[in-house]
Amino acid sequence: MHKQQLFFLCNDTKFRKMLEKQFCKDAFQRIDEERKNIILEAGIKEFSAKGYENANINIIAKNAGISIGLMYKYFSTKEDLFMTCLKRGMDILEKALYDIMVSDDKLLFKAEKLIRTICIHSRKHSNYIKMYNEISAEKGSIERIRLMVEEIESKRSSIYITTIGKALNQGEVRQDLDPRLFAYFLDNLLTTLQFSYTCDYYKEKLRIYTGVDVNENNEEQVIAQLLKFIESAFTFEK
Repeated sequence: MHKQQLFFLCNDTKFRKMLEKQFCKDAFQRIDEERKNIILEAGIKEFSAKGYENANINIIAKNAGISIGLMYKYFSTKEDLFMTCLKRGMDILEKALYDIMVSDDKLLFKAEKLIRTICIHSRKHSNYIKMYNEISAEKGSIERIRLMVEEIESKRSSIYITTIGKALNQGEVRQDLDPRLFAYFLDNLLTTLQFSYTCDYYKEKLRIYTGVDVNENNEEQVIAQLLKFIESAFTFEK
């Protein structure tokens, strides 16, 4: 039942329609995957460094090793390039998140897998995390971008709420918790962890609290301590 609920939350929405939409031109679809990756990685790097408004499509083309004319054969606008970059990064984490949360594992095992996946994803795709942080904080973003950010958050919240609700119904967690509020708290914990690998503000905050740089932190210790924190929140009951 709960897997079906998650399936529909992830697929029977305008979010799924947006995911299925292609923001690039057919010419981009026809080039090989290696060339696609080079172009999108150049875009993600520029957007993560400068945000959407200040990113320069000419610089992206130059860093990707193509002419600006060819870039516009692939994308009609900077916005379409950005949406393609955002969709690329989102698809990577979305699949990992969905596979973990619909598994038959107990909630705390899911939490551990989720934390490990976020650590790996944050190191491997740091520019995407930076890009998402930049555009989610921008004011007055283009409507289509703002809508996608809202849908990303809505989709993730639905998955967390449904998963915690399932654990509650099965007696895995304390019975006095509110699935929606706990989902919100859990998401904030994991988002902070994610940003601590990639965003200067959060990296510095981690250094202040722990005394060491994120790259010097014992990742296994971070995972173990965060799991203890989550376990106490979900299982300790007066």
